Amino acid sequence: MQEKIVGSSPALHRVLAEVERVAATDSTVLILGETGTGKELIARAIHNRSTRASRAFVSVNCAAIPPSLIASELFGHEKGAFTGATQRRIGRFESADGGTLFLDEIGDLPPETQVALLRVLQERTLERIGGLRPVAVDVRVLAATNRDLMRPLKRGVFARILFYRLNVFPVRLPALRERASDIPLLVEYLVARYAQKAGKRIQRIEKETMDLFKRYSWPGNVRELQNVIERAVILCDGETFSVDASWFAAESRNHPVRAMTLATDLSAHEKTVIVDALRRASGRISGANGAAAILGMPRQTLESKLKRLGIKPYHFRAS
Repeated sequence: MQEKIVGSSPALHRVLAEVERVAATDSTVLILGETGTGKELIARAIHNRSTRASRAFVSVNCAAIPPSLIASELFGHEKGAFTGATQRRIGRFESADGGTLFLDEIGDLPPETQVALLRVLQERTLERIGGLRPVAVDVRVLAATNRDLMRPLKRGVFARILFYRLNVFPVRLPALRERASDIPLLVEYLVARYAQKAGKRIQRIEKETMDLFKRYSWPGNVRELQNVIERAVILCDGETFSVDASWFAAESRNHPVRAMTLATDLSAHEKTVIVDALRRASGRISGANGAAAILGMPRQTLESKLKRLGIKPYHFRAS
């Protein structure tokens, strides 16, 4: 698929068949799956095969926005609605009008915002914060979560009626261990991709390395596989791709041992560096003194890493 969803396993075929069926409709879809399984890729695949494909696809990570700001982010606000609202701001729903809005980590949505979201889903209208008139919107909503929403439902933290409104067509993504037959295809694809980016010529994949990849359980799913391959490509000096067995947690059928994987180690180091930059920048991402400039990377790249690592910049803003 053009979204770079790689694999041929029965589990993945089931998901893609569901994508093809629901894409042509305008139904709300709830995408379920562990972290790193590619929920946003599936959301984009649904959008790209829908009648809204020529319109905007807007993605929002509900866990990355402070609870006090999420309503303004989604629904917008009028000038003077609150301290700091110096002008009218269009929210993500209006930005996605005619297209698709992807709400990732929907389980982190505050209760009061859940009520406003339910109204939009039912009435197709919203009210900007501080606004007096309803604004009509035509948006298809795709939501995703890596949580079991039944627990917050039972505790009353997540509105039952909203859950049923979102769960019109659930799509469960398999973990990488559930589609292990896709690992060789994924490895070949990712090695070629990162080798091209690094300007390297890698012709072969060591058999022992491929066997390691097949045996490993991949708790971080495809995202963890990407991290491991990207580092291995950087370290590769010849035309044969290989990974040292010591990178992985020791595992055996009779005596499984859990240990920190290379990908976890790399993510921890990357997170430390980014957090330090955010502290120095007082939570600012862009600008001459922002964290992106300190780290020497594009703002979009840093925002992607913040989302992947679960870092919330507002935690580092000076009071």
